[in-house]
Amino acid sequence: MAKGVRIIVTLECTECRSNLAKRSPGVSRYTTTKNRRTTTARLELKKFCPNCNRHTVHKEIK
Repeated sequence: MAKGVRIIVTLECTECRSNLAKRSPGVSRYTTTKNRRTTTARLELKKFCPNCNRHTVHKEIK
């Protein structure tokens, strides 16, 4: 059976994940879809992080 072109990916906040000293309650995560054929690299978007309370870069995770 053939795989679909569009896949669901998870975006995770890079600053919450990298800064362990900060007392954040968790890590901000969003889900979105991307086209597998046109966007082969990992997705990076600026989204609002409620833990950091500002817009930060969210990268695609596995």
